[in-house]
Amino acid sequence: MDQFSEELSDLFQALADPTRRAVLGQLARAPASIGELARPFDMALPSFMKHIRLLEGSGLIRTQKTGRVRHCSIEPQRFATIETWLSQQRAIWEGRADRLEQFVITMQDTSP
Repeated sequence: MDQFSEELSDLFQALADPTRRAVLGQLARAPASIGELARPFDMALPSFMKHIRLLEGSGLIRTQKTGRVRHCSIEPQRFATIETWLSQQRAIWEGRADRLEQFVITMQDTSP
């Protein structure tokens, strides 16, 4: 996964902020306009737009302008990169936990 390290850094940076995670949560339910997405947050629209641009730049969302309204939708395939990395990490740590468990059992069996 080293070849994806910069890509993963961008994705995890996008996920690091609670506002951006909340936006992704909203978009997971249904596409929405930027105005609809911004409504629950107590911040100026230009500040909110920075979050949208970062999410779009990371590839987690797509925006499309229709008339004067910009709509956002989630890009589920981008989450596959994260899931692949997490699955690899899970396999590594499960293997380590299994080896630790086996070591503990061996130590208990050899104890008087």
